[in-house]
Amino acid sequence: MKWTLSAFGDEIAPDLETQLKVLSKNGIRYLELRSVDGKDVLALDDRDLREIRTQLRKNGVGISAIGSPIGKVPITEPFAATLRSFERVLAVAKALETSFIRMFSFFVPREEVGSRRDEVMARIGHLTERAEKEKIVLLHENEKEIFGDTPERCLDILRTVNSPFLRATFDPANFLQVGVEPFPQAYYLLQEWIVYYHVKDALAGGGQVCPAGKGDARYPDFLREVAQAGFEGFFSIEPHLAEGSQPGGGEEKFSQAVKSFRELVSAEKEVILS
Repeated sequence: MKWTLSAFGDEIAPDLETQLKVLSKNGIRYLELRSVDGKDVLALDDRDLREIRTQLRKNGVGISAIGSPIGKVPITEPFAATLRSFERVLAVAKALETSFIRMFSFFVPREEVGSRRDEVMARIGHLTERAEKEKIVLLHENEKEIFGDTPERCLDILRTVNSPFLRATFDPANFLQVGVEPFPQAYYLLQEWIVYYHVKDALAGGGQVCPAGKGDARYPDFLREVAQAGFEGFFSIEPHLAEGSQPGGGEEKFSQAVKSFRELVSAEKEVILS
């Protein structure tokens, strides 16, 4: 079976030229586009997109997904603003020829999770219906402090919307940061919905991010199960090795994160990692 590496290039450097150079050095042919030159995907204009497309083609790199910030706002923000942003993200995805957009399920105060549930479902359902018209799949990420930061609420979203155009991006480190075991607890609950993985690990308790296999996500056991399930698709390197477990860290730390993941996958003899 084939697993395909991708990565958040802005964890390497702000500029696309350096991002693509380092991806090539690490044998990675796909990019999960989140920002270029300090501009997130919502700020990229048509001229930016033409230049990005030219550089991607020149370097033989494809876009695995748009790492959008859709839904990473308070639930109290007017939904009209999210819809305007979403239209732009759809245009970016079409221009860069990807069928995946990463998104979130809105920041909701813990004491309002129950009362805000229906509003979250309605919003995500609306976004999913719009994505379906463009034949684009939304990938819900389990980001900490959003509505869907636990596996149970992720499952609630996926079952309620119940569309082939809404699926899960599985981030083990993010689950650890909210006190959830990514494996086996979260994985088995969400397995049938997962089509994309973010690669980073974390320490239980404090939540400090570290390369895959260096934390408490049980990566060897987790990857063994993913392989046995016959998964084929993207694993996107997202090191978050800058100060305070923030995005970034530069080329050296990025390359360390890639090396750690490759070493883990090498134990799965039936997997071809490209």
